[in-house]
Amino acid sequence: MDRITKLVLRLYEVEAVKFGNFKLKSGIMSPVYFDLRVMVSYPDIMDETAELLWEIAEKNNVKSSVLCGVPYTALPLSTLMAVKQNKPMVIRRKEAKDYGTKKMIEGVFTAGDNCLIIEDVVTSGSSVWETVQSLDTVGLKVTDAVVLVDRGQGGSERLKNQGISLHSVITLPKILEILCEQGKLEESVVKETEKFIQENSFSAAAPTQQAAEKTSSGDNATSNEKKRARKCLCYSSRADICEHPLAKQLFSIMEQKKTNLAFSVDVTTCAELLKLADQVGPNICMLKTHVDILEDFNQDFVKSLQELAEKHNFLIFEDRKFADIGNTVKHQYNSGMYKISDWAHIVNAHTVPGSGVIKGLQEVGGSKGRACLLIGQMSSAGNLATGEYTSATVKMAEEHADFVIGFICTSTLTSDPKFIHMTPGVKLSQGGDGLGQQYLTPDEVIGNRGTDIIIVGRGIYKAADPAKAAQEYQTAGYAAYEKWIAS
Repeated sequence: MDRITKLVLRLYEVEAVKFGNFKLKSGIMSPVYFDLRVMVSYPDIMDETAELLWEIAEKNNVKSSVLCGVPYTALPLSTLMAVKQNKPMVIRRKEAKDYGTKKMIEGVFTAGDNCLIIEDVVTSGSSVWETVQSLDTVGLKVTDAVVLVDRGQGGSERLKNQGISLHSVITLPKILEILCEQGKLEESVVKETEKFIQENSFSAAAPTQQAAEKTSSGDNATSNEKKRARKCLCYSSRADICEHPLAKQLFSIMEQKKTNLAFSVDVTTCAELLKLADQVGPNICMLKTHVDILEDFNQDFVKSLQELAEKHNFLIFEDRKFADIGNTVKHQYNSGMYKISDWAHIVNAHTVPGSGVIKGLQEVGGSKGRACLLIGQMSSAGNLATGEYTSATVKMAEEHADFVIGFICTSTLTSDPKFIHMTPGVKLSQGGDGLGQQYLTPDEVIGNRGTDIIIVGRGIYKAADPAKAAQEYQTAGYAAYEKWIAS
């Protein structure tokens, strides 16, 4: 019995590969699932896998001076390979720390070094590509990646189009063949899985390396390039990718309620706000407030609003637009009559003061599980949130991804799927209000500009029947999303 067959049987034995009915990150149901994290509990499997990964690299004449495992399952494999082959290794963080060196890539290396990426399983290739982008920011070059299992669903072709050669120890079709020959799988299971692979392959089309590099830096990349990089991911998939609990919760609400509608309830009395929140609550994923325009604000109102959020399963977003130095925004957020941090799940901020505004808000909201959106663009005519300001805003978000979960914007700002894009000024027909507000349709915002959430205010609360209007916007917004995902 050859080594590959023995390894496949061991993986099957320890349930690192399972057959049944499993929900993947993309939200689709799969007859096969790889849980390769269990390998760390079986030294013999880890040792053999590390050996085979290195052998496949040598067989393909891969040249490298440093190794990097895709976080997190491939990290122990990369470590074994580094020790066995006496090769330096670097570690890619999924998120930057907000203290110390704040590095995304840890380790000692020289800019220009060629880095070999190690992965456990590849489906679309997105995790490998994200690692390539992170390594590129510190000058490490990547031309090759090795993987234990290639599911055969287009990941290799997608990476090839971006200049990365993927070398696999084994493919999913070969695993099926071995397990069937060894009497572990029925022919019907094999055929069902082969059909699944054929019907759920990813398109080879992908951004060019140059486009992706521009996208990752937030400079000069077109909105279309950034949209394409996120397009294959549905809301449930992005919920799995997100690390901040509120981002996960928001994408999950959007998936469960089939809504990407945020309601901007800009009224001046608590009673009116609560009435509208109750009427449209079933149709929204988020309620946006301007608490400082309420003429009769009180703590009983806060309690009632929180109860409605719980009842209808939506998040509360206080559109405070913090824009001062860190020490000041800490007090604005935590103190005063509004005590925003006690009840608003999400707030937002301008980046004009620099990263201090984020740090100040995070000192208060971080321990409370709150999150922040950065204002990258605005929907009003003549606004100055463009160009270098927008690029700098994206960079700040990336540096504070443990607190910043997305942007207020009018187009896609980054290809990173963990960041949420929310667009204000949406109506069912385009136009303006005479005060500089420029209205866009749900189809334009989601279908053409690739953002995630439509923010609607007057189109709902000024309607004769706000509940009906909210339902219309919910339907239009979600239909635009489904069309965009399917196209």
